[in-house]
Amino acid sequence: MILCCGEALMDMLPEQNASGEDVLRPVTGGSVFNTAIALGRLQEKAGFLSGVSLDGFGRKLISNLDEAAVDHSLCIRSNRPTTLAVVDLSDGDAVYTFYDEGSAGRMLASSDMPSIPNEVSTLLFGGISLIPEPCGSAYEELLIEHAEDHVIYIDPNIRPNFIDDEDKHRSRIRRMIAHSDIVKVSDEDLDWIEPDCSHNEAIQKWLGEGTSIVLLSRGGDGSEAHTSSGIVKAEAIKIVVADTVGAGDTFSAGFLASLNQQRGLRKTDIGSLGDDVIQQALEFANKAAAITASRDGANPPTLAEIT
Repeated sequence: MILCCGEALMDMLPEQNASGEDVLRPVTGGSVFNTAIALGRLQEKAGFLSGVSLDGFGRKLISNLDEAAVDHSLCIRSNRPTTLAVVDLSDGDAVYTFYDEGSAGRMLASSDMPSIPNEVSTLLFGGISLIPEPCGSAYEELLIEHAEDHVIYIDPNIRPNFIDDEDKHRSRIRRMIAHSDIVKVSDEDLDWIEPDCSHNEAIQKWLGEGTSIVLLSRGGDGSEAHTSSGIVKAEAIKIVVADTVGAGDTFSAGFLASLNQQRGLRKTDIGSLGDDVIQQALEFANKAAAITASRDGANPPTLAEIT
């Protein structure tokens, strides 16, 4: 099982109603939640671990996980509210404002964390759940605790406007990367995490510290996988972009799903994958992300839509 550990929230998407009035439509989301849904739709055995509210929004989140056949038995339920993310779309790109004080997700603590079942082979982390306390520390501790015998995937998905203490968050992300097998970043993420060195220098540093694969996602310019033996590239799929909400999350799901289908998602093998395996995973991930970007909101494709 691939266990996705991180935030679940409601994206408040701008649109116009039948009367032409500007309104906000609540849609389930959150970077890690989106990845879990995408994995389920790709018919991977996936689980989700987060703090989830018992309110109406929380019930909708759980319902969506059920619809995608994602195991949510490790979620910690509470009466705290669901996080809201108000989305502003500018030229197809999403800009977020978060309302997260005292939420079910944010208040998740290390003492709340359940035991990880033996069937879990891979843990995925990322998104805004790594920023606030106490949940940021809880996820960091969980990652480090299980890094020795699980494949660890991290997508920092940096949201600068949500980070109050840049030095603290930068240090946390660097510590988590040092314990991760696969790191997925954008050019903007690299600039923020390692502002004092070039992209190549940052990637080589992470590879030297023990990361096996650094994924660099560049949207319309395709994607790259950097390993100790070189770089594998895959061209982007040409589409008409509706918006980019959830596209990067779907990319992560597609890459992991393809590795798993090729039997490459094992702790013992992750550091010695062939270029052909990585190439196939990149191409699959690009296809999945392109479909998501071609339609409104975080709406990942099913396996049938890709194959």
